[in-house]
Amino acid sequence: MKTKMITIGGIMLAIAAAFTLAARLITVPYPSEVPGLNAADVAWVSMSAGLVMLMTPALGFFYGGLVRHKNLVSTIVQCLTIFAVATVVWTLWGYSLAFAPSHGGFVGGLKYLMLRGVGTAPDKDYAATIPALSFYFFQMKFAAITPALIIGAFAERIKFRSLLAFIVVWATVVYSPVAHWVWGVGGWLRNLGALDFAGGTVVHVLAGVSALAAALVIGRRWTADSESPPCNVPFVILGAALLWFGWFGFNAGSALAMNAVAVNALVVTNLAAAVATLSWMAVDWYLNGKPTATGAATGAVCGLVAITPAAGFVDLPGAMVIGLLAGVICSFTVQILNRTRLDDTLDVFACHGVGGMWGALATGIFAQKLVNPAGADGLLYGNPRQFLVQMVAVGAPALWGFLMSAAIMKLIDWVMGLRVSPEEEQIGLDFTQHGEYAFWFE
Repeated sequence: MKTKMITIGGIMLAIAAAFTLAARLITVPYPSEVPGLNAADVAWVSMSAGLVMLMTPALGFFYGGLVRHKNLVSTIVQCLTIFAVATVVWTLWGYSLAFAPSHGGFVGGLKYLMLRGVGTAPDKDYAATIPALSFYFFQMKFAAITPALIIGAFAERIKFRSLLAFIVVWATVVYSPVAHWVWGVGGWLRNLGALDFAGGTVVHVLAGVSALAAALVIGRRWTADSESPPCNVPFVILGAALLWFGWFGFNAGSALAMNAVAVNALVVTNLAAAVATLSWMAVDWYLNGKPTATGAATGAVCGLVAITPAAGFVDLPGAMVIGLLAGVICSFTVQILNRTRLDDTLDVFACHGVGGMWGALATGIFAQKLVNPAGADGLLYGNPRQFLVQMVAVGAPALWGFLMSAAIMKLIDWVMGLRVSPEEEQIGLDFTQHGEYAFWFE
C-alpha cells in the first residue's frame, strides 16, 4: 500500500508540473474591459450552460433507474466520471479540434490547444456578444453529455477502466471532428448548408450509431434478457423530468443570445416533448393495454431528441408534428429491435439515433427563414434541396460514428478487454467495479 501511495503521489506531482509548465507557455487574454459584450447574452448563455450540466446527473438517474439494482451505482457514476473526463479532453485539445481554423473542412487545428488565446474577448466567428470562454464553456457541456448517452447501450457489462479509455479516444476522434463538420467555420457540412441548431446530428445521431456499434462489438449480457424490469421507476421519471428542464438550456441556449430565436426554441422544445410523451403513451396503451410510466418518460426524451436540431428553425405546428412522430417512430423501433439479438440495453439507438435522424430530416422539411433568417426554408416552404442536404448531414456522421466507434471498441478490447467476467456481471458492477452498493440490507 505504501509503495502504491508513493507511486500515485509521484504521478500526480508529474502531472501538476506538466500543467504548470504549460500554463507558463500559454498566454490567455483577459482584458479588463471588453467591448461588444452583451450582459443579457452572457448571463443567458452562462445559465444555459448550467442547465445543460444538470442533464448529466439527470441522465444518470434516468439510466440508473432503468438498469437492475446491482448496477445502479455504476451507471450513475459512469455519467459523472464521463463529465469529468470529457471536460479535461475538451479543454486540452477537443475544443481546438472542433472550433479552431479548419483543416480542409474536416477538423480544426491546434490553435486553441489548452485554450491558448481563448479569453474574455468575443470570438466573432461564433458568438460576437459573449466571451470566447463562454462559448467554450457552453460547448463543453455538449461534449460531456454526448458520450454519456452511449453507455446505455452496454450498461451492466463493461469494465470501468475500458470505458474511460473509450471516452478519451471517442471524444477526440469521433465527436470533435463531427462537431467541426457541422458547426465549425469551414466545416464541410456547414459549408454545404446543413442545419443542426443544437446537436441533432452532432450529439444524438452520433451517440446513437456509436451505441449501436458498441452493442454489436461488446455482445449480449449473460445474465439478463429484454424483459428485465427497471429497478427504480421513480428515478426514471425524475431523470426524464430533469432532462426536460435541462434541455431548455441545451436548445434555447444554442441561440447564444437572449433573442427571439431563443424564445422560439424554448417554446417548441417544450411542445415537442409534451406531444411525444402522449404519442408514446398512446402506442404503449394500444400495444400493451396500459400506459407505462417508463414509456411516458422515454417518450418525453425522444421528443426532446427529435426537436433538438430543429428548435431554432421551426414553428409550433412543425414542432407538434416532429414530437408526434418521434414518439411513434421511436416506440416502434424499440419494439422491432427487441425481437432481434441486439442487446442495446437501454435502447440508445432507437431513442437517440433514430430520434435524432428523424429530427434532422424533419428540419429539412419544416424549417422556415421566417422563424430564423440565418437558417433556410425547408421542403414544405419551397426548398427541396434542404431536405437532401439534411440527408447527407445524417448519413455522413452516422457512417463515421458507427465505423470509428466499432474500431475503437475492438482496439480497446484487444489492448485491455472490454467486458467484465460472467461472474462479475452476475454479482453486478456496483460491487465488482466500485466496491459499493446502491442499497445496503442488514
